[in-house]
Formats: sequence, C-alpha cells, structure tokens
Amino acid sequence: MRELIHRIHPTHGIIGEEFGNHNADAEFVWVLDPIDGTKSFMTGKPLFGTLIGLCRDGVPLVGIIDQPVLEERWVGIVHHGTTLNGQVVQTGDVVHDLSDAMMYTTDPQMFREGYELERFTSIRDAVKSPVYGGDCYSYACVASGYADLVVEADLGVYDYAAIVPVIQGAGGYISNWEGGDLHLDKHDTECHGRVVAAANHQLWTSAIDLLSSDTDG
Repeated sequence: MRELIHRIHPTHGIIGEEFGNHNADAEFVWVLDPIDGTKSFMTGKPLFGTLIGLCRDGVPLVGIIDQPVLEERWVGIVHHGTTLNGQVVQTGDVVHDLSDAMMYTTDPQMFREGYELERFTSIRDAVKSPVYGGDCYSYACVASGYADLVVEADLGVYDYAAIVPVIQGAGGYISNWEGGDLHLDKHDTECHGRVVAAANHQLWTSAIDLLSSDTDG
C-alpha cells in the first residue's frame, strides 16, 4: 500500500500502525492499518480487517474496511454514502433507546480503571446487551444496520480514521466520548483514543450523555 501511495501520490502523507509515519503534516494523509484485530487474525477468527483511510487537513473523508476471509469490503465517502461490495448500506433507524440497543466492544479490558471503566460500566448496564470481540468488523455491522452501537477506548488514529467515513456515509454518528469530531490533530488533546459510534442520532446522543464528563479521569 505504501509503495502504491508513494508512486501515485508522492506529496501525500502516510500514518500507519506499521512502519511509522511519513509526511504526516501533508494536506492529504493516508491512514493505514494492515491488520486491525491482530488477536483475531492470530487465532483464526475472521473479524479482523484491513483499514485504509484518506484524510484532508486532518479530517477523514474516505474509508475502507476490508475483510478478506469473508470477501466483504465497505467503502465510505463522507456525504456520498457507504457501500458493501458495491451495494449501498445504511445504519439502522429502528432502535432509539439504549435499553433496546446491542452494543459492541472489542474487549472490556481496553478501559482503564477509574474514569474509563466507570463510564463504560454505566453504558454497558444501560444497553440491552453488550457483545464482545469484533474489532473493525463491529463498526461495519453498525454501518450495515445489524448492530446499534460501538463504544471503545485505547484506540490509535489508525484504528478509527478509516471507520469514520464508513459510519457517516451510512447515515450513522461517530465521535469521541465528549461528542467531538474525530480529527487527526485532536487525537491526543480531545479524543484520547475514546470512540463511540451509533446507528442514529438519538442513540448517539444518549450514549454521549453517559460517556461524557467535565472531568477527564
């Protein structure tokens, strides 16, 4: 992927979980995660994926979630929709109350003791059922209308930059826990690796009410 980007778009930057960053202050920056869900990959669980995101001035615009085993590829473009293998997909607009929502979280151990764990516990207890283990595939399920909510922490920009356009293109909402936009330049100052994605505005608002706080523990 890096060779292709360097050859076709030599002025573009790259941020990656593997091999570090290159020209990360460029107007256009590609954010790459070749294997999101390493533990799933190592244990043969087909929920890992390749994440490819394109940002302009730090804002995610285009995203790809590719699951090679299941041969599924989500492509999201902000304001232009999201497709799964070429077919348009949309988030669900049936479930509006947290008490009816199915919520994905890759691992409950990703939440640090104190503030993060307390906030996660509050929303875990509010939803219909938490579902664990999913990695990037969890967000793909929200984009396709199968799941309602994803709440996670301890993420890097390479974990969510590609996901933002997929969720937004499908009609969903994705932000940090305070409700702020996910932006490359705001990862360390506002996001802190804490991400929430929801199928619709009402679910997202309810989730933010439980996750946000004036005090950052």
